[in-house]
Amino acid sequence: MRVVVVGSSGSGKSTFARHLAAACDLARVELDALNWGSDWTDRSAVDPELFEHLVAEAIAVERWVTDGNYRAAMVLTLPRATHLIWLDYPRPLVMQRVIRRSLLRALSGRELWPGTGNREDFRRWLDREHPIRWAWDTFERRRKQYEALFADPRLARLDKHRLRRPREAQPLIARLAAESCLG
Repeated sequence: MRVVVVGSSGSGKSTFARHLAAACDLARVELDALNWGSDWTDRSAVDPELFEHLVAEAIAVERWVTDGNYRAAMVLTLPRATHLIWLDYPRPLVMQRVIRRSLLRALSGRELWPGTGNREDFRRWLDREHPIRWAWDTFERRRKQYEALFADPRLARLDKHRLRRPREAQPLIARLAAESCLG
């Protein structure tokens, strides 16, 4: 089983992927952890070859789940994937989640990806690249992008799931875990 999880920033991709990885004994590939270097260096922008190498190395195993929206990663993951899961939740829910996540991260001051020194900072909340603003600004574009992805005939071989409500997540994880044990 090789699963690509996509969705708007703040939709819960990382949490979903973590639960799916545990239930199905999959390697979890957090694309943000591969992309963000120290001092918020965006590897996919400044060193795309390194980012692609890190992704390729992470998905070289037989069983994995990725979470993230990086096009450069999808070029590598989708040809190998068996499943595509889209967390297509309503904008108010996504915004509630991303604001809550940012608040908790800023209050805790914890490092987001070990060794990077990257931490949430209240002073950056209005920056164009901050997750709150990014989630708002890219929401509709992502929805159109994933509608097209789901309709792409080249991906007809994938087992696709479009979740519209969070309550659909756990039953899907349970079903995939049961299927994983059979396969």
